[in-house]
Parts: sequence; structure tokens; C-alpha cells
Amino acid sequence: MKPEVLPQRATARRQKNKKKKRKGKFGRFMARLFIVLLIAGVGGGAWLFLTPSGKDMRYLAADTLITTQHRHWAKYFIGEAEAQKRVAEYSARFEQMGEEKDRHTINLPDLTPTKVQQTPLVEVEEVSGRNYHGYVMTVHDPTKIRLGIPANVGKGERVSSMVERLGAVAGVNGGGFADPNWNGNGFKPIGVVISQGQLYYNDMGKNASAQIVGIDKQGKMVAGHYSLSELSKMNVQEAVTFQPRLIVNGKGLIRNASEGWGIAPRTAMGQRADGAIIFVTIDGRQPGYSIGANLYDMQNILLKHGAVIGANLDGGSSTVLVKDHAIVNKPSSEYGERYLPTAFLVFEHPENVSIPNIWEGMNPGDIDAAKKR
Repeated sequence: MKPEVLPQRATARRQKNKKKKRKGKFGRFMARLFIVLLIAGVGGGAWLFLTPSGKDMRYLAADTLITTQHRHWAKYFIGEAEAQKRVAEYSARFEQMGEEKDRHTINLPDLTPTKVQQTPLVEVEEVSGRNYHGYVMTVHDPTKIRLGIPANVGKGERVSSMVERLGAVAGVNGGGFADPNWNGNGFKPIGVVISQGQLYYNDMGKNASAQIVGIDKQGKMVAGHYSLSELSKMNVQEAVTFQPRLIVNGKGLIRNASEGWGIAPRTAMGQRADGAIIFVTIDGRQPGYSIGANLYDMQNILLKHGAVIGANLDGGSSTVLVKDHAIVNKPSSEYGERYLPTAFLVFEHPENVSIPNIWEGMNPGDIDAAKKR
């Protein structure tokens, strides 16, 4: 046996133990939640199943589980049929929330050199609520944002790596992706990916439409249900597919916390009337620090910060905020920062950035989302 093999094995064992430890943390949290509710059901008699407050607690637990890899546990709180019905209702409601025509306008910031020097491009502040802790990042010039994608075929890329590789100032996770058993390689997006005004990826077909979150050539945020032809006419430059839209024409679309789709780590994007883009990242699944937020929380944070339009982005273990080459938040993934297909990146000089299309010539149907490289 070669001597150099031993340290490698020791390192591998340490990494494996760390993964098990991180994986066990969330499992223990969900187990505690189940036990607490079970005890509440036994100790409180019929409270959990026969009272409005008990029902609210069960549905909150089910909604929270539906957003995780443990979604099959939701049936123990509300039943299998009700859990499936719940998912279908959310899907239909989210589609409806993307239909209203957006009429918001923006007044872009003064971009003269003197004004730019006075206002930092990016500002980050902490935000917290009853069950959550996270960050709000404000990008004062929306035209400085580009959509980053992975560098290598067959595997997504960590946002921190994209920021470092492309020389970005900051970055936030973007759209959704195929994620078999919550263990995907992060290389197969869902829907469309538009970067630098070019369609990089499309698994919907030419005439289909989807829920889009992005930015047009003038820096105006776009969110809602659009077809590819509509996006082209609107000169959309950077975009991903995700839902739901949370705010349109200055009004929130989530009516109350019960419509908030459970508690989880979350990422959202919004825009103020002065053009500034707002990214919200909320940590979760970490008892003692941050349990997470629902969509109603995210909507209210955006509204409080002046958003006139806003939308949900991929969340859960994907939620991450990077600034100045460091991860600002505390990602919840048991494996650390996840490998992702897209990220919204902020650049001082985006005109000098080149982001090649890694999916060029590929058939989305042939991409294996589970294959490890």
C-alpha cells in the first residue's frame, strides 16, 4: 500500500462524517417537529385534529414538508389524498398569480460618474422575523446584473465559484432545476434560461409559455407568465423559470400566511420604482438560528423595501448569497453549498463579461440530471 493513500482515506472519512452530520441535523429537526406535534395530539386530546388551530398547525407542517425531500411525510399530518390536493391547489394558484399584466415603470438611477461614486453598487443588510433570519441585498443599478451558468458540461456550479470565476461583485441563486431525490447534479434547468439576450436553454418547445423571472435590456424586472415570443419582443436579457410571482403593480398577491406554502429557506427578487433590484435570502431548517420563512413573509419583506414587482426564486437548500467572494448567509444543504445551473450575478463592468452557452447543441431530453461527474 502506498503511504500517500492513507491521508487521502482519512480525509475521505472526515468528509463523509461531516456529510452525515449535516444530513442528520435536518433529519433531527423534522423528527423533533413530528414528535412535538404527536405529543401535542396526545396531550391535547382532540386539539390537533378537531380544532381550527390544530388544523392550522397540521397544514403548516404538511406545507413545510412538501417543500423538502421528506414530502412523503406530509401524509401523516393531512393524509395522502389531501397532500396531493394541496400540491395541485398551490400549482393552480401560482399559475393564476402570474397572469395579471404588469404595468410597473422604473426611473433608472443617475449613472453619472459623480453619482455612481456616492452610491455603492451593492448594499447588504440583515433582516429577521419571528422564525427567520436572512439578508436583503440591494443592487442600485439593474443593468449591472447578468445570469451566470456553469463552466463545465454535466455538472452545475456553486454560486461562490461563479462569482470567483467570472469576477462578479455578488451573486444569488437563480431558477429551478431537475433534482431527482434532492441529489441532482445541478446541470439540467427547468423551463428556459436566457443570458445576455440569448436563449441558452429551452425544454418547453417554441410555442409554450412559463413563469419567468428576469430583467429586460433597460433594467426593468420581468415576472409572470410569458411565451418565448413575448420575451423576445420585450428584449428580456436575463431570465430563468420559477414561480410564483409575489407582487405585481405594487400589490402583494399572497393574501395571508396560510397561503405561504410552508416554512423553508427562501430566495426572492423584487424591484423598486427607482430601478434598484432587491434580492432577499432567508436561511432555514436550522433551529436556534433560523427556521425559515413562508411566501407571505417574503412578499412583506419585499414590500417593506419598496418593491413594486416581486417573485419567488429557487429556495430550500439552494438559497445562497455571495458578496465580496464570501458566502454571506448559512445555506441549509447537508452537503454545503449546492451545485446549480443558474445564478443572478452583479458586475462592475458587465460589458466585459463573457458567458458561453454550455448547453449549446444539447437536447434537454438527453441530459441526465442524476449522473455524477
